[in-house]
Amino acid sequence: MDNMQARSMAADWKNATEEQSDKRDIAKAMKRGWFCRCPNCGEGKLFRAFLKPVDHCAVCNEDYTHQRADDLPAYLSIVIVGHIVIGGFMMTDMVWTLSNWTHLAIWTPITVLLALATIQPIKGAVIGLQWAARMHGFGHAEPRPEDSLE
Repeated sequence: MDNMQARSMAADWKNATEEQSDKRDIAKAMKRGWFCRCPNCGEGKLFRAFLKPVDHCAVCNEDYTHQRADDLPAYLSIVIVGHIVIGGFMMTDMVWTLSNWTHLAIWTPITVLLALATIQPIKGAVIGLQWAARMHGFGHAEPRPEDSLE
């Protein structure tokens, strides 16, 4: 295999074709996703239910059927909520002497409410990140080799 064939094969494995190589602003896409808007146009709704993304944007017709947010939003929500709740618990425990039941009555509802409040914006931001980085089919071309090794 010569050098030209090797470069050709490497180019075939790219997610985006030459005409799709326009840059997508990751920060803008994640911000739009955080506010539950389409990362492409910023106008259409991103979710049809609490954590169910729409199949297509109603404004720009961007396809979201192939997005794969999976468990990352839940992990990020746990990290954020955990830091807030544990920090708050420790600060409260340093100032006042409260029983375990009182701490449970205070921090359990706060934990649940914070988790519910953060999961949807975080999932929207993750979908925006995937769209901007052309991950999981957002590049409109799946990687595939056209030249096989013979």
